[in-house]
Amino acid sequence: MKNIAVIMGGFTSEYGISMISGSVVMKHLDPKKYHPYKIIITQDSWYHEDENMEKYEVNKSDFSIEINNTKITFDCVFNAIHGSPGEDGLMQAYFKLIGLPQTACDFYQSALTYNKRDLLSVLKPYGILSAASYYLNKGDQINTKAIVKKVGLPCFVKANKSGSSFGISKVHKEEELPRAIESSFKEDDEIIIESHLDGIEVSIGVITYNGETKVLPATEITTENDFFDYAAKYEGKSHEITPARISDTQLKNLRATAKKIYEVLKLKGFSRSEFIFQGDEPYLLEVNTTPGMTSESLLPMQAREEGISLNQLFSSAIENALH
Repeated sequence: MKNIAVIMGGFTSEYGISMISGSVVMKHLDPKKYHPYKIIITQDSWYHEDENMEKYEVNKSDFSIEINNTKITFDCVFNAIHGSPGEDGLMQAYFKLIGLPQTACDFYQSALTYNKRDLLSVLKPYGILSAASYYLNKGDQINTKAIVKKVGLPCFVKANKSGSSFGISKVHKEEELPRAIESSFKEDDEIIIESHLDGIEVSIGVITYNGETKVLPATEITTENDFFDYAAKYEGKSHEITPARISDTQLKNLRATAKKIYEVLKLKGFSRSEFIFQGDEPYLLEVNTTPGMTSESLLPMQAREEGISLNQLFSSAIENALH
């Protein structure tokens, strides 16, 4: 029986979603193989919380806990933190330093994919297509005319390092830009403003499964809202259709592009990439390396379509990390 630390929580607006994802992982780990421990990571403390809501502080020198004078160490960490510090490389670097296997990709890849601007820049020479974009850092002078000239209208204003559609706005008029920029700066000190791509939006998971790179079925995303925002993702204001209703050519191009990104970046564990089609070509929006595991989340839905249960999905992630 292996001790598995399921880390959840984090430092960002995605805390609540991470707690749900972590609970799903806890529930579906194989009880014959793994003893899961709920570990909550916050800015103030790292602690294990048992079923009676008792809290036990984590010893950060070796990521152990002590219960009833017995020291408990872990064989592997299952990373269910969305946002910082679980998706931006901080936890990955820490676990690398103390020699503890964990299910997410390595620290450099985590930091790179978490930074939308850097990710798109790195992938461009490999032929990965993306929208026209404009960058802003906090304190920069805001020239709305230059922004509109570069990306056009409508456009999307996004926090550069954020997830779950926090800090993102769709802007239809130039005079709406300052408020949208201010909103994004509440989430991050860097912004990416992208041109609006009008086309089919899809999400596709690529994972390491039983030691092999596996591309999962694609999901088509349609929403009642103006775009795939937080409400669309988590409050039922969208329709996710798996498999996506796209042509054979589109599917072939999408699968090849998603796999290429995974292998070029040397990712491992779970990933989920978002694209919008322009004709038959997929344009990359972002890559998530600790995608949601809630009942509404896309990657578990895609795995289910492929015939992979949550039990199998999570077991494979742990065994791959251990080996």
